[in-house]
Amino acid sequence: MNRCAAAISAVVILTASLRATSAPAGTDIDSKQADPVKVLVGRLDLQRYKATIKGLTRFGDRRQGTDRNRGAVDWIEAQLKSYGCSNIARLKYTYFPTDAARPSGPPIAKGANMAVGGGRYRGVTAHTGVNTDPTLQPDETLRALNSQPSAGGEREEVYCTKVGTAHPDEMYIVGAHMDGHGWGEAANDDGSGTALVMELARVLSSPEVKTERSIRFVLWNNEETGLNGAYAYVAQRASLQGKEEPAGSGRYPEPRWLGMIQHDMMLFDHGMPRADGSVSKEQRPEADVNIEFQSAAKAADGAQKLAWAFYAANETYATDYPASVGPHMTNTDSTPFMDLVPAISLRESERGREIGAGWDPQWHQPTDVYATYTDADFRLGLNAAQTTLGAVGRLAGATLTP
Repeated sequence: MNRCAAAISAVVILTASLRATSAPAGTDIDSKQADPVKVLVGRLDLQRYKATIKGLTRFGDRRQGTDRNRGAVDWIEAQLKSYGCSNIARLKYTYFPTDAARPSGPPIAKGANMAVGGGRYRGVTAHTGVNTDPTLQPDETLRALNSQPSAGGEREEVYCTKVGTAHPDEMYIVGAHMDGHGWGEAANDDGSGTALVMELARVLSSPEVKTERSIRFVLWNNEETGLNGAYAYVAQRASLQGKEEPAGSGRYPEPRWLGMIQHDMMLFDHGMPRADGSVSKEQRPEADVNIEFQSAAKAADGAQKLAWAFYAANETYATDYPASVGPHMTNTDSTPFMDLVPAISLRESERGREIGAGWDPQWHQPTDVYATYTDADFRLGLNAAQTTLGAVGRLAGATLTP
């Protein structure tokens, strides 16, 4: 069987499996609620998603090591509390600009490379980089907001957990990074992913929603400095997986990881650069949700299966945009997990071959502001949310109670 046929076969099997678990056998429920996950996906709303991104932009680029970053962490926690999220906590670690991008030693696998497997560039490429010039930000208010420089020291990142009813000791991690830089608002990188995770937390935290397995919603910090917040999480918590605390309580502060799903830049899919390096202002007709795994990871087999499960969920639940699956996940917060657990990343375009080649001219630039994006762009991000909610809802066994 060739690779294409194998992929198609995997999708067919996964789709059938997911459909088979859409509702408990023998339940007497009407056709509207035959699939509780479909009901939950329907609770996602474009205007709410946009409003959450807009709320994050109040804190400018949310650069780590600044008051605006700390203010954003506090705001995110307050929003999660307002949604009824339970088990809200913060992970603390320290970071200084001289720190290595990746800590050495266990539990990070030796030889792990966060930049591996980016894929080959095709066609025209454009310059990419991080803007460090404040004068390129024409909005004086935003320029002033972003003016405080980063300082080394203690960092915090917030998370909350939906505890499973049948298997509280097993967990899917759903994440995005809340920090940014470049003298903009970090609306897309990664306000779009942060808002997506927050919206999923809102929907799944409703009291009538139950899940068989636990789901943790994490808003990473320090992604832009080298995935430091995600690496800190792995370093502090990987060894705690599946341990009951206190013994006999049925409580698992760190359930065993079943999969890690990252969301990083969800909005902008306008095609490759033109010959002059410019990119179209219009969304391309082929816009899609990119689902990536890392083929060089130790957990690649499980990650590929997880990616195709998300592809199948997109087929069932996404309203406007299809999905594509690729093997070059790189340079995002799922990387610290990829040798330990099936890990995938959802984003607007292929991370290495496309975004790395200049497909998104807002990347780390002053133009990454809310006003840059259209409803079509925001709808692409919402379809990624539909995809993840559909897949995780099925995998975690989400149901609705009266």
